[in-house]
Amino acid sequence: MNERDSNALAADLLKRGYELTDNENAADILLFNTCSVREQAELKAVGKIGILKKLKKKKPDIFIGVLGCMAQRRGNELLKELPHLDFVIGTDQLERLPDILEKEIIKREQISLTEENSEMPSTLTEHIIKTNGVSEFIAIMRGCDMYCSYCIVPYVRGREKSRPIPEVVDEVNKLADRGIKEIMLLGQNVSAFGLNQNTKVRPLESPFADLLTEINKINEIKRIRFISPHPFFFNDKLINTIVEHFPKICNNIHLPLQSGSDRILKSMNRRYNINMYMDVVNKLKSKIPDITFSTDVIVAFPGETEDDFNNTRRVMNDVGFDNAYIFKYSPRAGTPASKYEDQICQQLKEERNQILLKDLTERTTKHNKAMEGRVFEILIEGESSRNAQKWSGRTSNNKVAVFDHNPNLRIGDIVNVHIDRSTSMTLFGSIISS
Repeated sequence: MNERDSNALAADLLKRGYELTDNENAADILLFNTCSVREQAELKAVGKIGILKKLKKKKPDIFIGVLGCMAQRRGNELLKELPHLDFVIGTDQLERLPDILEKEIIKREQISLTEENSEMPSTLTEHIIKTNGVSEFIAIMRGCDMYCSYCIVPYVRGREKSRPIPEVVDEVNKLADRGIKEIMLLGQNVSAFGLNQNTKVRPLESPFADLLTEINKINEIKRIRFISPHPFFFNDKLINTIVEHFPKICNNIHLPLQSGSDRILKSMNRRYNINMYMDVVNKLKSKIPDITFSTDVIVAFPGETEDDFNNTRRVMNDVGFDNAYIFKYSPRAGTPASKYEDQICQQLKEERNQILLKDLTERTTKHNKAMEGRVFEILIEGESSRNAQKWSGRTSNNKVAVFDHNPNLRIGDIVNVHIDRSTSMTLFGSIISS
């Protein structure tokens, strides 16, 4: 989401006559779009901004601003800690950045904007598309109402806000007109798009499914992906919509698990149990060929016993996740879980983390090996990062494939590739038709 916000803000500034630079020493304005999900991210940002105090002394006219989650969470506190900082703008005020810059240029006074806004920003829809761009992110909603016990997102991103479906579709159409072939729909909880979350009952409706149906009608878009849905809102209507519009809606689903233990899930305030989670997985597996799943997992959550951990390991293997973002739990100030007793020692966190990472490598190696000898459609994304003489792209189920460069093809084309060999990370193949 931060990457998308940064891109949209940069596009807005370009429209106002600003120029981008990769050289911070040559810049007149330095902007830091920050994340607060993990404390380490904040510490890195504060450390980097602190170093810039020397640059500020050399160039007193330079503007330094902090945007996003850390700005929202710490506000005026950041201005006091980093007196060379000019302004902080929270997550609900980002669209005001161009106007704030103009005010700063005139008045040169520290500004903190962290007021919450109940409406979705209407201007953060522009895109800077890189040369030969194929894929683009689209933010369809912001904020989160789930209040998982370990997560700070609701406190820094605010309450959930969804965009109107026609507005999102219009943005997709504009990207299609610019040659984009694949889109990734973004939100802290995309499966709850357009829903009233004050319900304890799993909804039967799915405005997110309705959005997918509308985007599916745009012929120039060849692939639709999304991240991250919440299992509680992943209902039959959404499942059936994905099945109906496969393969344009890709057969790779990121479905956060967090834990394989019902007891720990309840402590996390996740609203689902493993039976509900596996029901979603099994329905998708039964209806969509070659579907793959990725996930988020928190290892060593407070009170996690050996049985709880083994349940997580079992569920991960039962689902067969091809990718997993495995996080060792660390207390986040301001969240309920940070006050829980029975925190897990660091050594046990490390041990359990390594076990899950080893399992993941073994699974992906086995899954990729099973793809050898078969033919898959690959969306060409560009040259291979390790060999400019090779193309690189992805299968619909999000596997990276490398294959011979063909001068008759271009980025954005979809080709059939025979998979000749594989590693745990990459497929290697040969084009059989174009």
